This record gives sequence, structure tokens and C-alpha cells, in this order.
Amino acid sequence: MGNIFNSSIGKKLVMSLSGAFLVIFMLVHMSVNALIFVSPEAFNTGCHMMSYMTPVVPILAAGFVIHILYAFILTLKNNNARPVKYNKHVQGSCSTWESRNMFVLGLIVCGILLIHLSDFWAKMQLAEWMGTVSVPTDVNGNHNYFLLIVEKFTNPIFSILYIVWIVALWFHLRHGFWSAFQSVGLSNQIWIKRWKCVAKVYAFVVAFVFIAIPIFIMVKYGVDCSIC
Repeated sequence: MGNIFNSSIGKKLVMSLSGAFLVIFMLVHMSVNALIFVSPEAFNTGCHMMSYMTPVVPILAAGFVIHILYAFILTLKNNNARPVKYNKHVQGSCSTWESRNMFVLGLIVCGILLIHLSDFWAKMQLAEWMGTVSVPTDVNGNHNYFLLIVEKFTNPIFSILYIVWIVALWFHLRHGFWSAFQSVGLSNQIWIKRWKCVAKVYAFVVAFVFIAIPIFIMVKYGVDCSIC
């Protein structure tokens, strides 16, 4: 079994399985965030429900770490296996732009993810674990996560960074989604075309919802340029 996961096929399988796990998480995360379009109360309820998923957080973190680690390993191995660096424009005739830049897109996603975690997760779930209050509360003493979202996304610089992150994530998902199925053997000519179509729809819906959130906040609550 160890030899399987030390092989190139095994590493790609680990990347695919961890990526599939993160794809499901993104769908859940998007669904909760979409409640912001319903009402502040609905969004706060969704965030509160997410707190019950605390036992899953270590598994989710492990999924991210494994996916990132294997991305580095596979990229270094692929680069070392190609002593001659071919012109990317030549490669473009048989591969998509995102497939040739998955590693760079992944770095952008990871970089802004750290900002996202420090501004939201650390002040929501982590603060709850630590017994500290980093989120505004209402008159009843309940955490008002909606106010934190408004505070962050009325900052145009933060919103622009967030949108750049989601665009990079969109390209990353669009290729990674269908290539995961290819890695596990579902790569015949009929199904790979279907998975590519599903990948485009999935990536577009996820990106559209996440990008719509800061735009919605800035349009409805204005832009606070004083904090730029």
C-alpha cells in the first residue's frame, strides 16, 4: 500500500480525493454564505449552525494541508522531470490556461486564504473555542456575524482582494474538478466531456455567489474609504 501512495499515480489519487473533499466543503460554505441575500437573521442562523461542525474542522484542515503538500510535491517532480522548459504558447494548443497555471493559481488561493482565515474564521469559530468575543453582539448577547461581514466588505481594498481570490479559485476549480475524476479513472471520452461541463457550471456558480457577496454589501451599505 505504501508503494502505491509513493508513486505518481498514488500522489495524484491523494490530490484528487483531498480536492473532492474540499469541493464538497466549498458547496456547503457557499450555501451558508448565500443566506446573506435572504436576511441578516438567516445568515447569523447559518453561521450558528456551522458551529456544530466543529468536530469536522481538523479533518477539513488536514484536507487542505494534504492537498497543498501534494501539489508542491507533484509540481516539483514534474519540473524536475522536464529539464527542457517548453514554450507555454506551444503547450496551449493541447491544454487549457488554468491547467498550465494550476500551481500559481493555488498559491494565490493559499495566500489570500490566510487573510480570509484571520479576518473571519479566527474571529468567529476560533474565538468561540478560545472563549473570547471578536464578533459584535446584539441586544440579546448573541453573536451578530452579519455585522462583521458588513464591516469587512465595506472596505474596498479587502473586497477587491477577496474578488481576486475568488477569480483564482474559479479557474482552479474549473480544472481541478474534472481532473479529479480523470485521476480516479473516469476518463473515457463520453464522461470526461460531461465532467468538464459539470466543472464549468460548478465553478461558475460558486464564484458567482462568492463574488456577489462583497458587491451586494458595498451596494447596500456603501464603501468606507476612511479605512483604506
